[in-house]
Amino acid sequence: MGPMRLPLLTASLALLLSSTISTAQAEPRHFEIDPEHFTIAFMVEHMGYENLLGQFLEGEGSFVYDREMQTLSSAEITIQTNSVFTNLDARDRHLREDDFLDADDYPRLHFVASHFEPSSPTTGTLEGELTMLGHTEPVTLDVTLNKDEVYPFGHGRRTLGLSVRGALDRSDWGMDYGVNNEMVGDHVTLIFELEAVQQDDSP
Repeated sequence: MGPMRLPLLTASLALLLSSTISTAQAEPRHFEIDPEHFTIAFMVEHMGYENLLGQFLEGEGSFVYDREMQTLSSAEITIQTNSVFTNLDARDRHLREDDFLDADDYPRLHFVASHFEPSSPTTGTLEGELTMLGHTEPVTLDVTLNKDEVYPFGHGRRTLGLSVRGALDRSDWGMDYGVNNEMVGDHVTLIFELEAVQQDDSP
């Protein structure tokens, strides 16, 4: 082996070893959404006059995520349909009835992720399936990472701050009340703001 090839071989081996060590250090971590910092909101047109903003006040979720590799191995969110809130009791009662959420027969909305595709170090697209009214349909969500740091007080664990946006046509799940007469819009904008806390003490 010539004198020039030996340094090249040594450099290649060092680069391979460095890459292997970096990959080995990157591990998936379990995160749980902090229920005290979880906003679940939706927006839907009302008769063309306004875009009504509502919320679900009770929900939970968790996911397994490798921060270094930006890979998601599992994620799910469960929302209690009976917790719907639009700041008007009569409207909230109607939303819980079978014209809309049918909360007695279907007490939960359930989202299960199937794939995450990063587009930058802080953004990506999350694909999954949403079960509502006994039907399961695909949903795509845009995810933005706002912050990734150890929390400065309280639990003191590494925390991800996330903004999530998406949209769906509710009639795809059989919720078509008010669609044909244009009383209530079919297209629903989804808005999630959350803090997710790492469940172990590793970096």
